[in-house]
Amino acid sequence: MKIIGCDFHTRQQQIAMLDTVTGELVERQLQHQNGEARRFYEQLAKPVRVGIEATGYTRWFEQLMTELGHELWMGDAARIRASVVRKQKNDERDAAQILELLVQDRFPRIWMPTPEERDLRQLVLHRVKLVQMRTKVMNQLQAMAMGEGLCRRKKLWSKVGRAELEGLSLGPWASRRRKELLELLEQLEKPMAELQQAAREQAEAHPAAARLMTHPGVGPLTSLSFVLTIGPVERFARSRQVSSYLGLDPRLNCSAGRMKIGAISKQGNSTTRWLLVEAGQTAARKDEDLRRLYRRLKFRRGSQIAKVAVARRLAVRLYWMLRSRANYADLVARLVRMRGSSGSAVMEDGVHREAE
Repeated sequence: MKIIGCDFHTRQQQIAMLDTVTGELVERQLQHQNGEARRFYEQLAKPVRVGIEATGYTRWFEQLMTELGHELWMGDAARIRASVVRKQKNDERDAAQILELLVQDRFPRIWMPTPEERDLRQLVLHRVKLVQMRTKVMNQLQAMAMGEGLCRRKKLWSKVGRAELEGLSLGPWASRRRKELLELLEQLEKPMAELQQAAREQAEAHPAAARLMTHPGVGPLTSLSFVLTIGPVERFARSRQVSSYLGLDPRLNCSAGRMKIGAISKQGNSTTRWLLVEAGQTAARKDEDLRRLYRRLKFRRGSQIAKVAVARRLAVRLYWMLRSRANYADLVARLVRMRGSSGSAVMEDGVHREAE
């Protein structure tokens, strides 16, 4: 068997290959653009195991390994780097370190979604990016309107507000900017509506995502993103692991009796985290327990911290619903029972402790 530690880059890769039969060790650099990497892997006799750090731009390499029948392992980049003692870093050392972890059976392999799931993630990501683009365009138009003394907030996007915006007397270049921004805003509406409908159809066809949509504030995009990011719920034994995986847990520096808690780590999927924060604001208006949590933290710590706390609580709830195969009605019934037995203060953290 050939075991390969690969330090993967966009244009090239550095490999360290060990033949377990002969003991031969090969180190070399492979270029991607000229096909050198493909030719190298094509001439390798099976079985072959390749280990790389989880990174972007690897889709073509994953497809190549699947076509050739080679085994590809994705590793946790942070844990791989933490296993290195020496401070000197270069491609040769990185490839050798990955090979050493593979040979010693210490390689921190991570779960990877299927090609179909990864493609479905693109639907969610594309819709989110278009929403963010629309928000930027709308903010620019709002700024132009306020600069001319037209302060309508959300009413600016009504028929009357739109007419007032178009009727503003502006200079030649400002008029052109307004015209093109309005055209761009209209161009974004159609694909956004199509993607939203596609996301709804996909979510309704997915049993787990459809179950999550029973929770107030959780739409097809949030439910799909959460399910596709979490993957098999059995991977997480406790809700704290889910919060950490999504980057919603706080940074902590604790030593010698001193504890410093910082902002959230933001180490997880940024799209899912953004959707949870957005969904949490809607859920806090419709769910009594989340509304009480938001109001209490907003009074004590401010609205930004309150929004993130609600998003974390919502993630815990969704995890519990996935693990228990329960819908929102089951969740509410469980919370009511816990409120009756332990009081409202305990009830708000009850789902968190139950999930753990």
